[in-house]
Amino acid sequence: MSSRDEILNRLRKQARDVEPPGAWFSRRHFDDPVERFVTTLNANKGEASRAGSLEEALSLAGDLLHEISARKVVADGHPLLESANLPGRWPNIAWFIVGRSGGEESPGSLREFAAMADAGLSVATAALAETGTVVVASGPGLSRLTGLLPPIHIVLAPATHLSTDIFTWTALRPDALPSSVTLISGPSKTADIEQTMAVGVHGPGRFIVILYDEEQGSG
Repeated sequence: MSSRDEILNRLRKQARDVEPPGAWFSRRHFDDPVERFVTTLNANKGEASRAGSLEEALSLAGDLLHEISARKVVADGHPLLESANLPGRWPNIAWFIVGRSGGEESPGSLREFAAMADAGLSVATAALAETGTVVVASGPGLSRLTGLLPPIHIVLAPATHLSTDIFTWTALRPDALPSSVTLISGPSKTADIEQTMAVGVHGPGRFIVILYDEEQGSG
């Protein structure tokens, strides 16, 4: 018997049925979670805006793209963004929609396009008030490159997806957690040995979250 088999056999003999601990809800409470989220994100050198609806959030995103004179934008193939018809809404911008390949709207390689894009556009799976963090999922039609390679990352975040903190969020979604997520609390930051802060060296130099209210019946 090899050493590996011997170790595994010992572990099997020690196995026993144990009830896993239940989900843990944080005791943190904020009188105004939205204000806490906005304040904390801004303190982390991020930028937060409020919108009364998804349509208003898209309008604010369009203003940002106009402000930076965006010519190339990569966007996740999220249902909310798909329904917004981004290429039709802003036809003067070259779009790469993640999940679409070979077509007129998304020619070439995602990595190559994202590396040359002026901005990336995503939708948040959750927003965490305590740390000013957004949770962005990865998967079919959703790529981490959208938020990692362009110099500006814009995230639309439904206010109904706002949780106190990561513990409360995971406790509320025990059976529906994405298999891969990225937690983002501001633009890319790094510091040298003298603690001189530099922004945007290893990722986006601007991180913008538009927190919007959902219309009744929308998802």
